[in-house]
Amino acid sequence: MKFFIDTANLDQIREAHDLGILDGVTTNPSLMAKEGITGQENVINHYKAICDIVEDNVSAEVIATTFDEIVKEGEALAALNPKIVVKVPMIKDGVKAIKYFSSKGIKTNCTLIFSAGQALLAAKAGATYVSPFLGRLDDISSDGLALIEDIRTIFDNYGYETQILAASIRGPLHIVNCAKLGADVITAPLAAIAGLLKHPLTDSGLATFLADHAKAAGK
Repeated sequence: MKFFIDTANLDQIREAHDLGILDGVTTNPSLMAKEGITGQENVINHYKAICDIVEDNVSAEVIATTFDEIVKEGEALAALNPKIVVKVPMIKDGVKAIKYFSSKGIKTNCTLIFSAGQALLAAKAGATYVSPFLGRLDDISSDGLALIEDIRTIFDNYGYETQILAASIRGPLHIVNCAKLGADVITAPLAAIAGLLKHPLTDSGLATFLADHAKAAGK
């Protein structure tokens, strides 16, 4: 399973990259704004900076909502760097644009997926990734993990190459359960990824080993 980090914070991207497990980055306008990145030129330069850190898979989101404008904006983003994946919303013109991008060899990430039917349409159009939002479904008392399971079944039934990119990850348990269900990718905040490192028995066991070593060394 691939690990993407869901942030626009360059320090966090570097930290995840240095950990040795980072496969990509996802961003959106909200994450850019959180880092104080405003204005088209600054946003473009920030995408370039992210591409300089990671090896591949930098999802850059279009703001447009009409077919012609999505295509125009998406082509401009894709031209920035071969690592760019054009992030397109799950709307009618977005699906049309995904089909167009697919025919041009431009990688896409269909975002804001909340149903198996939406994921199916995006896959039919040739999306590279679909991004079901687990946490937001959980927030409204719906089962986000069940959606991952349904999409996995559908894609396996028909051999779709579109990858399931589980998004809106809330914590380490989401990541582990997505891995169990066969999600191809998760994108999560650094804290959720780092949470996988932690276990109290690891901490206590290491403390015991170090104490025993100190005794054996006469310290």
